[in-house]
Amino acid sequence: MSAIIGYWGQGQRDELAGQFNKILSTIHPLPKHYQHSFAEQGTQMGVAWWGDNVRTKTDDQKIEVALSASGLKTETDVTIRARLEGLEFSCDSFGRVPLYWLQQEKVIWFSNQVQLLLPLVENAEISIAGLHGYACLSYVPTPHTPLKKVFAVPAGTARKFQFVNDSGRADSPPRLEISWSKLDYKWQEAPLKIDKEFKAVAQLQKLLTESINAQLTDAPSTTVGVFLSGGLDSAVTAALLVRAGIKVRAYTLDFGDYGVSEISYAERVAKYLDIPLVKVSATPNRIKEALPATVKALDMPFGDGVTVPLYLLYQAANKECSVVFNGEGGDQLFAGWTNKPLLAADVYQPASPTTTGFHQDYLRTFHRLHGSESLVYEPEILEKVQALDPLNWLGDALDDVFTPSLLHRLRRANLMLKGAQNIQPRATNLAFANKLSVRTPFCYHALAKWTFQLNGASFLRESHEKYLLKKAVELWLPGEIVWREKRGMGVPLTAWCTGPLWDEVGKWLQPAMLKDEGIWQPDLALRISTGNLSGQIQGRRIGETLWLLLMWQAWRVTVLQAELKKSFYSPFLLPPGFWRWKMKSA
Repeated sequence: MSAIIGYWGQGQRDELAGQFNKILSTIHPLPKHYQHSFAEQGTQMGVAWWGDNVRTKTDDQKIEVALSASGLKTETDVTIRARLEGLEFSCDSFGRVPLYWLQQEKVIWFSNQVQLLLPLVENAEISIAGLHGYACLSYVPTPHTPLKKVFAVPAGTARKFQFVNDSGRADSPPRLEISWSKLDYKWQEAPLKIDKEFKAVAQLQKLLTESINAQLTDAPSTTVGVFLSGGLDSAVTAALLVRAGIKVRAYTLDFGDYGVSEISYAERVAKYLDIPLVKVSATPNRIKEALPATVKALDMPFGDGVTVPLYLLYQAANKECSVVFNGEGGDQLFAGWTNKPLLAADVYQPASPTTTGFHQDYLRTFHRLHGSESLVYEPEILEKVQALDPLNWLGDALDDVFTPSLLHRLRRANLMLKGAQNIQPRATNLAFANKLSVRTPFCYHALAKWTFQLNGASFLRESHEKYLLKKAVELWLPGEIVWREKRGMGVPLTAWCTGPLWDEVGKWLQPAMLKDEGIWQPDLALRISTGNLSGQIQGRRIGETLWLLLMWQAWRVTVLQAELKKSFYSPFLLPPGFWRWKMKSA
């Protein structure tokens, strides 16, 4: 595990040191590296750090800590500069490492793990904005967290804290001033486009090679792992490693008899590249066993069904590797998600469309609980939720000032929202929990900036998404892998939740527990599982929505230490088929 915990500000020295040491005492093994700095009658600061992914520069006047997901000295995802005159955070635009902070009077506490800040939060209250953001998006949108007093630093921004004396009088107490700014790079569309395909292909091949070489600057002599789903992005990552002459061991998920298996595609890639392939079993029993550890590793609630299977991949890789590679980021960079409905809506929309309408359409692509608020929340929570506008969480990412053309706007939004706030931080947290460094060739700034010089046809041509990427790598991989239709990881959530994990759903979402919590309507899980919540939540959306709620409840119990209320009465003692019949006949 790689982590940091620290404080900066003006307070009682003994009290701050006591709180700091109390937090450190909960960590096993006890961190070996920490530093306190004090100024008489002035600012005090202390920082502790541990793990191979942390770099530091310290003296009596400053503490600078940098943290990277990759463990590379050439990469920094989060930087904290604590000086007697001020404190500054900066988070890289890819969002690979999260950073959280809270304020206690004139003291700022910070960490890359919410769990390390929890001892400082008395009577932890749920943030309604964080809760509803999670319900709409499956992750908590920054700067919110699930807790009222804890905040996240958005990717691509900096936060600065300093004491200011407005009165000019020496005896006047200074106030703590908090400011924020964006980092230089803002995922901005280039005015001039690359119009020659052969030129773009050659440049892309060069950039991909540069990226993998940059990820290998420490020249690992041991085998590295690569997560190989059989999809294009992970296959490209594996091919780049093999071309670089690195020893590679691939890991893929095996869902057994559930869902649509992708193993044959992973096997085809592994055979073509002549690398060993480890099949990691993701049976319902293993998912159930790994759920608490996954929730703790994630640190924040993440509602996508892929998280526990991914934890199993990291767990398997930990036995043989210290560094793993993934293909995350490829979909965001090369418009790999299904953008066609939004593009079609743009073509056929009225002559004077509203921005709000487009933002609403984008919000619907998350396929969560937005629009069903009155059907899911208890009245007291619903009243507070209705005062929120979820579109505020999308506004900056969909700002057409930075990306006038629609496809680039969608790519920018996917990078800033689905990538930096969801996919990237959860991958890093799962890796750190399993003592691994995770490297991502598609998270390469030169490559990302270059993609904003491409025209729309480079991403979508006829029925082919990620067209240019496919052209660039078609000689590196089998054709049936490169040109097959895009398909997301088929985690069989509905089959699991209404089958072998039905008792697990009942454990976390039983009516007595939901009623006691006072957030969700008590019979919510039963209505979802029988397809009786709304017309939009059917088929695979049933499992996705149940899992979203299950992970929230598991987070409350595992991380917040909320009580797992038990009841002798539970409708989940009867199979879902009975309840479908009963509700249909009612």
